[in-house]
Amino acid sequence: MKSDFTKFEKKLKKYLDKDRFLHTQGVMYTAAALAMAHEADIEQAKLAGLLHDCAKCISNKKKRKLCDKYGIELSTCEIQNPFLIHAKLGVAIAREKYQIQDEEVLSAIRWHTTGKAEMTDLEKIIYIADYIEPLRDKAPNLKWIRKVSFMDLNEGMYYILKDSLSYLGKTGKPIDPATETAFHYYETIHIGKRRKER
Repeated sequence: MKSDFTKFEKKLKKYLDKDRFLHTQGVMYTAAALAMAHEADIEQAKLAGLLHDCAKCISNKKKRKLCDKYGIELSTCEIQNPFLIHAKLGVAIAREKYQIQDEEVLSAIRWHTTGKAEMTDLEKIIYIADYIEPLRDKAPNLKWIRKVSFMDLNEGMYYILKDSLSYLGKTGKPIDPATETAFHYYETIHIGKRRKER
């Protein structure tokens, strides 16, 4: 597996710009740390973290062409916000270019941008790692979210989704329905936890 990671990193370097590659490495190591903290599969977390943005640095025009090639259906929100497309497209590229067959890893790549309700621990780990990796520094409440995510993945999801929706609301960008659904799902868990603590 280690040789695969080295091979994948070399290949990724050709397709990602310098900043994106450094971010990718940050996500991979943060995902591994979260996996250790939550007793998840470390190798799966590293692999999904490494490949989560494998389709990120493709031009929007080419992304649309590749989606047509792979038969990937795009929602209205994804067409309006092409930056969302790389998650779905990343699954196809991970399968074809990197020969990834682990469906759990592929699903973590698929949902790392929008989130969704009832995510697996691996899906949560990649979503969270993408938000809290060490090079991230602009999001509000980052120190708190980093701390809470290592204690409780569901709480990490709640606070990230809450802040993400707040940011998207201020910018006026369309919000993917999956993100809203995810927020309501993890908000319910958060409220339930607070009630139990009283």
